[in-house]
This record gives sequence, C-alpha cells and structure tokens, in this order.
Amino acid sequence: MFITYVLQSESSGQYYIGSTDDLDKRLIKHNKGYSKFTKNKGPFKVAYKEEFKSRSEAKKREYYLKSLKSRVAIEKLIQAAVV
Repeated sequence: MFITYVLQSESSGQYYIGSTDDLDKRLIKHNKGYSKFTKNKGPFKVAYKEEFKSRSEAKKREYYLKSLKSRVAIEKLIQAAVV
C-alpha cells in the first residue's frame, strides 16, 4: 500500500505534501529533520492521507496536489475528508 499525505507543521501551520509506503516511519523522519524541506519546521502531524495500490498512482496524486500551489485548495481537501 502506498500513501500520498499532507503534513501540517504544528508550529507554523505550513503544509508539506509527499508520498511513501510507510507513513509512520516517514513522519518520524520529517520530525527528526531528515528532509531538507521540513527540517526545523516541525513538529508535524498528518493532516490528510490517501491510499493507493501502486507507487506510481501515489506519486501522480502527490504531483497533482503540489501543482495546486494553493493553501486554500489543500485546506478544502482536508476539510472534505473530515466531514
């Protein structure tokens, strides 16, 4: 199972979008500063996730979400999942 995820910084509220096959392990890495894009910006929490059968599907969704380049669009996605 592959996952496309949206993390939210608990300190700044910023979002980070990525994909992985082990979300728990990836979240630990983000919070320990192993990613240059999230280093010193955490701690992070999972705000949204979607599961896919293949890595390519998860990556396509990740790239699509990143192409939105809109905080409002990401927040609408998260809110729709909560409801």
